[in-house]
Amino acid sequence: MNLQRKGTGVNIFTSTLILLKPGIILSVGFTGFTGMVLANRGIPSLELLLIGLASLLLSAAGAAILNNLLDRRIDTHMNRLSKRVEALQIVGGKTALTLAIIFILTSLFLSFRFINTLNGILTLVAILSYTVLYTLYLKRSSPYGTIIGGLPGALPVLIGYSVVNPEIGIDGIILFLFMILWQPPHFWAIAQKYKEDYKKAGIPVMPVVLGTRYTNIFMVLYSISLLPLSLSLWFFKYCSSYYAIAVIIFGIYFEYVMIHSALTNSNYGKAFGVSILYMLAVMASLVIDISLQNSIFKLYAL
Repeated sequence: MNLQRKGTGVNIFTSTLILLKPGIILSVGFTGFTGMVLANRGIPSLELLLIGLASLLLSAAGAAILNNLLDRRIDTHMNRLSKRVEALQIVGGKTALTLAIIFILTSLFLSFRFINTLNGILTLVAILSYTVLYTLYLKRSSPYGTIIGGLPGALPVLIGYSVVNPEIGIDGIILFLFMILWQPPHFWAIAQKYKEDYKKAGIPVMPVVLGTRYTNIFMVLYSISLLPLSLSLWFFKYCSSYYAIAVIIFGIYFEYVMIHSALTNSNYGKAFGVSILYMLAVMASLVIDISLQNSIFKLYAL
C-alpha cells in the first residue's frame, strides 16, 4: 500500500508542515521578537509577547501556504522543491486554501482586536506584499523583483515593534532597513546555486537574465552595506559597545564568505547558509545587549 497516495495522518501532518515553511516562519518569529525587544527596551510582558507572536506566526503560516498554491505550477519545474510539490498533492489544494484563510483571518483578528490598528495594517500589508506583489508580479516579471520583494520579509521587524509601540522610532526603521538590504544578497546566493532550476521554471531571476558576474557585483555591494547599517544602532546609542564588537565580528566573516563566493563563482550554498546565520546573529546580539542593559539599569535603580 502506498502511504503517500493514501494520505495517512502522519503524512498529512508532515506535508502540512512542509507547506508552512517552518524555517521561514521561525525566522519571521525571531525578527518580530527582536522588534518587540527593541521597542520595549527589554523583553515585553508575557501577554504582549504571546499575542504578538501568535498573530505574526499565523500570518506567516497563511502567507506561506498561499505562496505554495500560487507557485504550484512553477514549483513542478524546480528539483529542489520536489518535496513541496508532493506535500501540496497530499494535503490537497482545497484543504491548503482553507488552512491559509483560517490562519490569516485569525491573525488579523488578533492584531486588530487585541493589539492595535497599525499592527493590523502592517500585518495585512506583509501578507499582500508577499502573496500578491511579490509572488504574482515581481517574481515573474523582473530580475530586480527581489529588491522590492524584500518588503514582506522586513516587515516582521516593524510588526513586532508596533506590538509594543505603535509609533515607530528611528531604531525600528534602522532594523527594518537592515532586513530590506539583507534579503537581496541572501536570495541572489541561492538563485546562483539553483540558476538552472529558475531557468527551467521561467523565473527571470538576476543570474538567469543578467548573468553570474552582474549578480555577484550586486550581491557584494548589498552585503557590504549591512555592517555600517547594523553599527548605526550603536552609533545612535540604542546598543552598547559590546553589541558593536559582536556585529563587527559577524559582519567581517559574512563579508568574507560573500566576497569569496563572488570572486570564485562557487560555494553559493555556503553563502546562503552563512547569510541566515549572520542575520540571526545580529538579531540575537541586539536582543541580548538590550536585555542586559535593561537588567543592569533595573539593578542600579534598586
